[in-house]
Amino acid sequence: MANHKSALKRARQNEDRRLRNKGVKTRVKNVTKTVRMAVAENTADTAQKELVAAQAEIDKASKKGVLHPKTAARKISRLSRLVNTINA
Repeated sequence: MANHKSALKRARQNEDRRLRNKGVKTRVKNVTKTVRMAVAENTADTAQKELVAAQAEIDKASKKGVLHPKTAARKISRLSRLVNTINA
């Protein structure tokens, strides 16, 4: 454990950020799962709606700095390709 005052503060900040980021990452995983489930059920309109919601959630995570921008773009791209397989 940290001994200096500044190091103790930094440890507290890191813990707060970790918990905040954890919630955002969980939301991203959940919306991704709903898109994949909609694709598995072969429902194109539901999958498209879920994709839009997932894109918004992933973009928010990227904007907050929880996800790297290229990671967010990759996730959105892969989900879009997946949804397009139903439409094709």
